[in-house]
Amino acid sequence: MSAVLPIPTLAQAAIGRPHRVKALLAPAHAPEWKQWLEELGFVAGEHVAVLARAMPGDDPMVVRIGQSTFALRKAEADCVQLQSDIAADADHPGAARA
Repeated sequence: MSAVLPIPTLAQAAIGRPHRVKALLAPAHAPEWKQWLEELGFVAGEHVAVLARAMPGDDPMVVRIGQSTFALRKAEADCVQLQSDIAADADHPGAARA
């Protein structure tokens, strides 16, 4: 029996690591967050990275999406599902090459 791993979210991403947006999943108490995040540029396939986290508590966080930089609360960043790191690294122009 294989374990099902949860889809990583932007709230869990390491600082400086490139990712791509896979999908948005807004919480039931705030369904409008999905449209709001899309309007900011959080759409499937877009490059995204965490640039910094506030101290203490890591909330809010500074994120880069495409060519724009925003502060997001962890709850909002948790709506942004990410593709695997390997796929993002392979397509990211600034990623280290082996």
